[in-house]
Amino acid sequence: MGLDTTIVNVGLPAIGRGLGAGTRDLEWTVDAYTLVLASLLISSGALADRFGRRRVFQCGLAVFGTASLLCALAPSVGALIAARAVQGIGASMLSPVALAIVVNAMPDPRERAQAIGVWASVFGLSMAAGPVTGGALIAGFGWRSVFWVNAPVIVAALVLSALFVPESRGQRARRLDIPGQTLLTVVIGVLVGVLIEGPRIGWTSPAALAAYAVTGMAAAGFVKAECRRSEPLMDPRLFRRPVFSSAVLGAVAVFVALNVTLLLNTLYFQQTRGWTPLAAGVATLPMAVGATVCAPLSGRLVGRSGPRLPLVLAGGFITAGGLCLVGLDQGTNVLLLLLAYLLIGIGFGFANAPITNTAVSGLPQARAGVAGAITSTARQVGSALGIAIAGGLVAGTSPAGLATRPVRDGSWWPPADSSCSSWSTHRGRGHPRRRLDEPPDQTDHESRRPAQRPSRAGHRHRRT
Repeated sequence: MGLDTTIVNVGLPAIGRGLGAGTRDLEWTVDAYTLVLASLLISSGALADRFGRRRVFQCGLAVFGTASLLCALAPSVGALIAARAVQGIGASMLSPVALAIVVNAMPDPRERAQAIGVWASVFGLSMAAGPVTGGALIAGFGWRSVFWVNAPVIVAALVLSALFVPESRGQRARRLDIPGQTLLTVVIGVLVGVLIEGPRIGWTSPAALAAYAVTGMAAAGFVKAECRRSEPLMDPRLFRRPVFSSAVLGAVAVFVALNVTLLLNTLYFQQTRGWTPLAAGVATLPMAVGATVCAPLSGRLVGRSGPRLPLVLAGGFITAGGLCLVGLDQGTNVLLLLLAYLLIGIGFGFANAPITNTAVSGLPQARAGVAGAITSTARQVGSALGIAIAGGLVAGTSPAGLATRPVRDGSWWPPADSSCSSWSTHRGRGHPRRRLDEPPDQTDHESRRPAQRPSRAGHRHRRT
């Protein structure tokens, strides 16, 4: 599931060319998955506690695998977006349930913290390795292969879960919170939707203002409804605990950072520097290495001394990596880029375990599925927001020209991570825009034309 969250990013330019998709279509291709996933995670955790965690996990695998095949066969961008939403339904039954199975098998707090560290390592590795895997698949087999590859993985997971995963349930079954589920879906969906569509419809247009109002009213209704229920979908009283609320906000921030960084740097490598998808994916390999090595270490630190030290280390490394990306341009040394990704990966690895452990420790063990789902929801909300924010920063540009999006001073500065990082393209540089169906060699020919010097009023690039 973590792999699928990021593997599609590196293939967005190829998907756009293959299906004739625009920028907003590609944003929805990613966020249709993350929105549905984020909306249903908590209910899926409750279902697992009620009906059996292994059963729900296997059902999720089947739905996810079927939807992956539909994505691979999608004839249009609309069909792809719909199939991605179905993928999100299946994925919502995987992450929190897998975490609940780990927690159920490790009742000792110290062992549980270390086990969560291993789980976080696998999850972090799968997310950070997504661009590498996606780049290799696209280079060899085309963009549809990033969905075909899920089939053998799903089959193997179904067999292994049937053989080795014991069935477990919560000690007390909870009823589903349908009103809370509906309101949560409205809040997340409308919020991310207006971020994606805002540049097109206008941030102060009647439609946007109505979306703000709907989001606010749904959020207020959600809090009010949840406070009145004896078994709420998400108990707002949990967020009165500073440690718990900080961990959830940290999860959102870290995954906003990760997804903004991966998406915009994928576009930077492929469009500004002209790298292949495989080369762009390999460039992020240090991030995967850092996340994989440091996540188990973070779990041991949490078990020994609590979450504070790993979280401080996470913030420090992510900040350092982001600062390395400030002022990025076409001539930036590749070694500096690799160092930046290594630092961000280390920070990402240190962040996952303490965030997850804090959420799990904040609820009784019988509600481990819901505890894991709250953290996973925060992660996916951050992922959806990151994609929407990245798209908003480069709105109005074709997917092929995203890396050279001009603004008033001739450069653009999207945030690269949650701790004050940003990067910009070099003023006045970059390839001119082109349509998705325009041949690459034509673009290369156009890019060799003498660039028009930007005027003082606006520093606008000449359109070709």
